Amino acid sequence: MSLSEMGNSLSKASAENVSAEVFSSAIAEAKPLSVKEMEAIAKRLRRHIISMIGRAGSGHPGGSLSAVEIVTALYFRVLRHKPQDPGWSDRDRFILSKGHAAPVLYAVLAECGYFPVDELTTLRRLDTRLQGHTDCTVTPGVEMSAGALGQGLSFAIGVALAGRLNSQKYRVYVLLGDGECNEGQVWEGAMAAAHFKLDNLVAIVDNNGQQIDGWNREVMNLDPFNKKWQAFGWRVIEVDGHHLTQLTQAFDQAKLVKGQPVVIIAHTIKGKGVSFMENNPDFHGKAPNAEEVEIALKELE
Repeated sequence: MSLSEMGNSLSKASAENVSAEVFSSAIAEAKPLSVKEMEAIAKRLRRHIISMIGRAGSGHPGGSLSAVEIVTALYFRVLRHKPQDPGWSDRDRFILSKGHAAPVLYAVLAECGYFPVDELTTLRRLDTRLQGHTDCTVTPGVEMSAGALGQGLSFAIGVALAGRLNSQKYRVYVLLGDGECNEGQVWEGAMAAAHFKLDNLVAIVDNNGQQIDGWNREVMNLDPFNKKWQAFGWRVIEVDGHHLTQLTQAFDQAKLVKGQPVVIIAHTIKGKGVSFMENNPDFHGKAPNAEEVEIALKELE
């Protein structure tokens, strides 16, 4: 299957909601997607995020939109995973620590075939599998139930240590928010990961500069952010978090690092892709109304 055929296959599968088995089989057999094809997927993810949050009338669009390219690169280029077998023991693990960004994870899981794309319309409804924060007991492909911020890195360390103890070769990827790094538990985890030399662990920080109360520099300044991670014993890679080539190269580079964990600081824009949401703290946890949804979707055509 050619790259162009793969892109068409993905688009058709998404549109027609084919079974997870068929969709994931197509992914497994195809060559890696091109940057152009991943960009098309990223645009679909943004449309899903706007549509599902708008329909729910509740959710966190800003930090979901800023992480779109990160999860696109991971799920369509980096991770070893099987949508038809979410519990595959040798899968790479992706852990969403900033759990309020659940819409971006649900969107990419649906595009990969873990569940039908139509199910995205059930976000935050009673009895849905797609709650406002992730729940690993009900949602295929979700590795950790998220709630309070700051816990994902510690969880990921446990998973990485388990892989080492069990002589398994899977890698662990954990996505943190930059505002989340105000939490002391993040830095306890950072110290532990370096102490145990967890070179099967990669943290990615969605460094969009904002949190619920405004700009990080005003709430709790993180700078010099890269030097903090270095001081805790991590290899630091900095990239444009919306540049798919830079992201995939960073993930490739991380695989070559031995004897220490890696953190990829991905510089992003909160609300990326929607003009009135970009760098706007109001849309950290505010759903767009019907008129705003229409405008946003038109911008993302």
